[in-house]
Amino acid sequence: MPHIPIHPSAEKRHRQSLKRAERNRVVKTRARTLAKTAAETIASSDETSARNALKQATKVLYKAASKGTIHRNTVRRKVARLSASLHRKFVKQAAKTEA
Repeated sequence: MPHIPIHPSAEKRHRQSLKRAERNRVVKTRARTLAKTAAETIASSDETSARNALKQATKVLYKAASKGTIHRNTVRRKVARLSASLHRKFVKQAAKTEA
């Protein structure tokens, strides 16, 4: 059975929670989609598009963390993993070709 508030203050809190849940859902979906896109782009062979995708995903993830939608440590972990994969893919590749 759904929550049925009785007091006016409880009704208001319920309305607010529904608005926040919807807003958080939009932000989380966008952040997850961009992180996934960045990971796929890094897996491809185009370095400039991978760097741009990582930059865009990082920006959205940190903004979600600043709003409190996603926990800041979760965001830091995701960004670190994406950055590490980019580094492994392109920076180490460039070092091998130069040597």
